[in-house]
Amino acid sequence: MTLEQRINAFTKLGTFISQFSSEEFEKHDNIPHNDLFFDGFKHQIKLAQEYNGWFTKTNIVFALNGWISSLTEKQLTKWTSSYNFTERSPQNVAIIMAGNIPLVGFHDFISVLLSGHSVLVKQSSNDKHLLPFLSKYLEHVEPGFKGMIKFTEGKMENFDAVIATGSSNTARYFEYYFKDKPSIIRKNRNSVAVLTGKESHEELENLSEDIFRYYGLGCRNVSKLFLPKDYNFDAFFKAMYKWNPIINESKYANNYDYNKAVYIMSEFDMLENGFLMIKEDKSFSSPIATVFYEFYDDTKALENTLKNEEDNIQCIVAKGFTKNEIQFGNTQKPELWDYADTVDTIAFLLKL
Repeated sequence: MTLEQRINAFTKLGTFISQFSSEEFEKHDNIPHNDLFFDGFKHQIKLAQEYNGWFTKTNIVFALNGWISSLTEKQLTKWTSSYNFTERSPQNVAIIMAGNIPLVGFHDFISVLLSGHSVLVKQSSNDKHLLPFLSKYLEHVEPGFKGMIKFTEGKMENFDAVIATGSSNTARYFEYYFKDKPSIIRKNRNSVAVLTGKESHEELENLSEDIFRYYGLGCRNVSKLFLPKDYNFDAFFKAMYKWNPIINESKYANNYDYNKAVYIMSEFDMLENGFLMIKEDKSFSSPIATVFYEFYDDTKALENTLKNEEDNIQCIVAKGFTKNEIQFGNTQKPELWDYADTVDTIAFLLKL
């Protein structure tokens, strides 16, 4: 297959997924193999919801919309145009995927196949329904992919390189186990927001999207705030209020109640509004329903601190703080070229 053929196949996949852009799925005419796949994907979405209580229909649809925006000829061509995709001997690339948000390993999957390699996927048990089905659709619209996509639940064998995502603990295991293979090993990261106290209500409402989307389970979710001394929390809590219905969702509510009880019994100081707690803490990784915060009084010193902690930070949300910042509300809307951990996956794959 040529690169153009691979791009065309993923474009067709994006068109297929576009039927699931709202919670009222709508079957469109003139989509290849739709009679075979439309109802089947509806069923896989239902299974994903039933199997993992964090994968609500709303969050699955949100994730799918991100891929609908990315899987277009324009976006895929823009992404790949920066690289030299000369034909090379295809390798077998293993991907060990996380399962914290729907289709979280999809970017690695696309990267491997666009690079002309075969893929061996080991999914998290928390997210095992959507990708195998979409892979079958991809093989139908581009038969050249047949034999290039394999899934396994057992021991991974016969691979030339690996991309593995997990916790900081599993990353140490991955680094040892795959020490003889070319690899990208990802560990825990969190995202932070730097506030000045001058943010508008709209900007803080947008920040609430960065905090609450996917219940805060993603590495791109804001889990830590850096605030100026004497920050007034009233505007912050007012802007968060649009997400108050989240407390009606049982898994979130159970975590909120548990973490609140822990804080109270431990006599920790914290502020809360009935569905979100904020606690002063030096750590980056906060529990569900909690955001940590830390005060600063010197922006240059803060910039140096975050530079020193860059291996623990995925995104910095701010306005006019640093050149690589992300606008409020956009952490869960990455472009294809916004690589996890700032490691260029395509460049890694093209060197194999």
